[in-house]
Amino acid sequence: MNLDPHSAQPDAPATVFATKSPTTGKDLGAVEATSLEDVAGVVRRAREAQDRWAAVPIAKRVKAVSTVKKRILERAEAIAKLVHDETGKPDVEALLGEVLASADVVSYWADIVAEELEPFEAEIDALSYPKKRGWVHRDPRGTIAVIMPWNFPFALPLRTIVPALMAGNAIVFKPSEITPRTGKLVAELFDGLVPDGLVSIVQGGGDVGARLVDSDVDLVVFTGSTQTGRKVAHACAERLIPCSVELGGKDAAIVLADADLERAANGIVWGAMMNAGQNCGAVERVYVEKHVADAFTAKVVAATKALRFGEDVGPLTTDAQRRIVERHVNAARAAGAEVLEGGEGIDSEATTLGYRPTVVRIDADDNELIADETFGPVVPITPVADVEEALRRANASRYGLTASIWTADVRQAEQLARRLRAGVVTINNHSFTGAIASVPWGGVGESGWGITGSPLALEHLTRPRLLVIDRNRAPRETWWYPYSPTLRKLALAFAALRGGAASIGAQLAALVAVIGLLPKRMGELKTGKPRTDS
Repeated sequence: MNLDPHSAQPDAPATVFATKSPTTGKDLGAVEATSLEDVAGVVRRAREAQDRWAAVPIAKRVKAVSTVKKRILERAEAIAKLVHDETGKPDVEALLGEVLASADVVSYWADIVAEELEPFEAEIDALSYPKKRGWVHRDPRGTIAVIMPWNFPFALPLRTIVPALMAGNAIVFKPSEITPRTGKLVAELFDGLVPDGLVSIVQGGGDVGARLVDSDVDLVVFTGSTQTGRKVAHACAERLIPCSVELGGKDAAIVLADADLERAANGIVWGAMMNAGQNCGAVERVYVEKHVADAFTAKVVAATKALRFGEDVGPLTTDAQRRIVERHVNAARAAGAEVLEGGEGIDSEATTLGYRPTVVRIDADDNELIADETFGPVVPITPVADVEEALRRANASRYGLTASIWTADVRQAEQLARRLRAGVVTINNHSFTGAIASVPWGGVGESGWGITGSPLALEHLTRPRLLVIDRNRAPRETWWYPYSPTLRKLALAFAALRGGAASIGAQLAALVAVIGLLPKRMGELKTGKPRTDS
């Protein structure tokens, strides 16, 4: 198995690996890879540290991890520069989407995690189970493998690492080999705040990721391509451990005739071009009602023309990603689609990974540009007859991460949103909620499963433990041995009482039967022998 999320690097093990900046083309310097033989030791030390960390009161865990927020904000410019150097995304995008969003993640979980993990009493029927009470505790999952891609190399790992640590887990983090320096920085944020080994990092390609998944971890949290996510899920199934896999997307934006076309055009261009489209929640399909298609398309083209390469839109991060974008646009062009803007690479002395922001008018949904994840700065626009066609075509994708509806009729949009096959639906905006820690992010279909953000994320970062206390001092429970005709009649009477009776009269008869049978059953339990006159 090879795990290589959204990556173009070779699979062969190596002691060091190097990357070049997509922005400048300069070598960023070699990074030492973790040997396959060392992965198990890293995991073992993390597990040992986790045993101690889980015993620390949650208030102290939260206080320790919360210090990371100050470290993030103090290093804001340095973090943004490193992300820019390794990914090519504009500095301002790194500040907004990576730095500030991550600081918010720490604040959010510090405020709510203790209350969310507070034990709560389980509902146990006192008549059926007298003198018994139960409490549900949320225990840490244990040692968690966090495998992340290169497109949001700072923010994405922290969305999982922060709540996982506060909940009492250990982390073994494998960043993409495209952004190893940002990954190292993420791990170093926790130096001196948590026990040694609790937050560990393994560096390398897909072979290192595969070894990590096959090691002694209790959960795998993976973000990356659908192809690799399948491998992760299969490997976890073989080991009978859970996984969370947040995979690709092919987000649809639906523009209705009554929409504010200026806002829709500007919002969709941002949703498609942010991070050069290298975002699983990017707009990759637009279905617009034909009555306004020409006017809307003209506004999209104008907004796209106004984008400044290097300022608003950076280069693609890898050569492999640029080749995919070129292939998809060329396939659309060959099939008769009209390239209205862009559709070509941007090469300079600094970078050969630029791609001009592109607008394509296309009708066929079976084309690569519409069917497969492009992960690039391209807006495909398809006119449709009406909203029903838009919904049908939006739902036809094998992906189902996020979607948006652009309209003046919010009430209608809410109804339409329920019919969209997507994990997140936004009305008159798109995809920005990925930066909000308090709301869930996840999808359906080939977009994977698992949640980041909101208390729902704790469902996989912790596991429930039920503690039941029984204060019954009777020698036997009603349902214990000996079995007898009296117990059978009692069970049937309870079945009638709980809804099995055909009439009110039958229910009353069952109640009378229960009242008469219970003393007989108590006598059986006291003697340990079934009645002979039942």
